[in-house]
Amino acid sequence: MGTIRKIALAGVAVVAVGAAVVAVRTANFTPEAVSDGRDIKLASAPAANIAASAARLGEAVRFRTVSNQNKADNQLEEWSKFQQWLITSYPAVHRSMQREVVAGGTLIYTWPGSDAAAQPIILMAHQDVVPVTPGTEKDWKYPPFDGVIAEDAVWGRGTVDDKGSLIALFEAMEGLASTGFTPRRTVYLVSGHDEEVFGGGAEAAAKLFADRKIRALFTLDEGSAIILDAPVVNGPAILIGVAEKGYATLQVTANAKGGHSSMPPKDTGVVHLARAVLAIHDKAFPIELRGPAADMIAVLGGEAGGLTRAAVANQWLFGALLREQVAATPSGAAAFHTTIAPTMLTGSPKENVLPQSVSLSGGAARMIGRSVAHLSHRRNGTATGNGHLRHRS
Repeated sequence: MGTIRKIALAGVAVVAVGAAVVAVRTANFTPEAVSDGRDIKLASAPAANIAASAARLGEAVRFRTVSNQNKADNQLEEWSKFQQWLITSYPAVHRSMQREVVAGGTLIYTWPGSDAAAQPIILMAHQDVVPVTPGTEKDWKYPPFDGVIAEDAVWGRGTVDDKGSLIALFEAMEGLASTGFTPRRTVYLVSGHDEEVFGGGAEAAAKLFADRKIRALFTLDEGSAIILDAPVVNGPAILIGVAEKGYATLQVTANAKGGHSSMPPKDTGVVHLARAVLAIHDKAFPIELRGPAADMIAVLGGEAGGLTRAAVANQWLFGALLREQVAATPSGAAAFHTTIAPTMLTGSPKENVLPQSVSLSGGAARMIGRSVAHLSHRRNGTATGNGHLRHRS
């Protein structure tokens, strides 16, 4: 009986010590301070005409600057028409800024600043969009390339990725340039024409800047999103990307004997490929709480308070629970591990022919060190945060 009593007392002591450690760590937990942006001073600009800006975004959507995997499928005249439309639609920009074209379609605008010694800034947004899968047009609420304005929104391919950003930049610069405004720092606007596929335009622009020994204070490219179910707080948050995942496209091929589907072997090439796909899928990369992702969790944990704060402050004990929570949604999981997504399948050209070669292609986005997201949390209707700018190269 004495032994059982000692074991029980020892167990109580361990629990008490553990509870004390959790309490102390929670009390001393101080995530990185959250900035509310009050120290940022904006230049005066004419009042924006939202309706006119929305109409121009709708017009931009109608140019089918679609980057296809096969370059031969691209409608190059659409880029030419779109770039001419930019010249016509934003005359003050084109009076104030120097315009260059590199790599066959990437635009580089230079707005000279008044202080030649001040480091310049680079703003980026690409012109091209991804294709619409043939046969899915009916699934769109509004036609993907009509640029319809309805329900207080502009609808169409590219309104988010990334013509929305591009038109917003042109609208802002047009408003400022039309007043005679001159920036203190030189402003560069880089707009790639093939970001969705090969990125040769971005490479050419980077080389141009390197050759000219231009080193920017920062580069601001397309960012992440405002999500309604951010990890830890399960509420809205503004994600600010600070770096970018590495990406690779891989192809898996299963070769087999051909033949007629009426006399198939025990295992066809399709079966072998399916097994390979499942084997890859079933060995997902682990969720990792490190780098900016860990910083994000810390900030959100501090915002959430209560038991969530205690869990974030004591990951030595609650780490598994946190990883389970952040992996609960696709957007959350993607920020914390290397993802694998099979996307393209090829096989037989006819339903009754056994394929001699079956292939699968897919993307793997590699989580590298410090390359996910920081974010600011929206609280009481006000966006707050201490994020950094995302450099996309």
